[in-house]
Amino acid sequence: MAGKRKETARVIAQTSLAAGIYDLRIVTTLARQAHCGQFVALYPKDKSTLLPRPISICEADQKQQILRLVYRVAGQGTAAFSELKAGDVLDVLGVLGNGFPVSEAKPGMTALLVGGGVGVPPIVQLAKELTCEKRIVAGYRDSQCFLREDFERAAGAQNVYLATEDGSVQTRGNVMDAIAANGLRADILYACGPLPMLRAVKQYAIREKIPAYLSLEERMACGVGACLGCVCKTAKVDAHSHVKNARICTDGPVFEAREVDI
Repeated sequence: MAGKRKETARVIAQTSLAAGIYDLRIVTTLARQAHCGQFVALYPKDKSTLLPRPISICEADQKQQILRLVYRVAGQGTAAFSELKAGDVLDVLGVLGNGFPVSEAKPGMTALLVGGGVGVPPIVQLAKELTCEKRIVAGYRDSQCFLREDFERAAGAQNVYLATEDGSVQTRGNVMDAIAANGLRADILYACGPLPMLRAVKQYAIREKIPAYLSLEERMACGVGACLGCVCKTAKVDAHSHVKNARICTDGPVFEAREVDI
């Protein structure tokens, strides 16, 4: 988290990808140090809304200094973001959190990248940064499989597997159903999504005896580790709080699956 700072970013584009899902692209020097699994905090223009909103990084173009943020409208703050247009400006704090350890995926290994719901966007940058062979599994509610084309460009269409709750696209069910239906195997696993999905991924990784890195979702207040509002239980004692927990915003959001009690 060294070098995190607040600066004013400029919106260059925003589009709607699906119902309530928006694709926001901003120009900011923060993009120079951004990596997969990290996030930024966006400040609403309404000053009565005190806290920034954490948004995961979907893509980071370090050369062009562009961050791509794909998010779901979930409340007043994100609803305000959805009205942003090219040329608008907003304050951004970043870059925050510890991302996915891509160096753990060695040449010759196969990585399984799993995303569900609003945990799908971070998988795009992760797929771009990994240099090993990869399989992507993404879970959705219905046929609005946003970012599917991005996954296919990053890993090849033959290596992208989708699960939809209503069975409208590929495997009916969740990401674990897609993994089982396609007989997928890997040497290492990366995942981002809702807690029930991460629990299932952790169990799968333990059963298969492979390392797994999970990006935990949690509501955050400060985003910099001061408020202890986003903690999770851990196997080890935290040096900051002296109890068995960790701050998701600073110690995470990515943890090795066996390090956290979820």
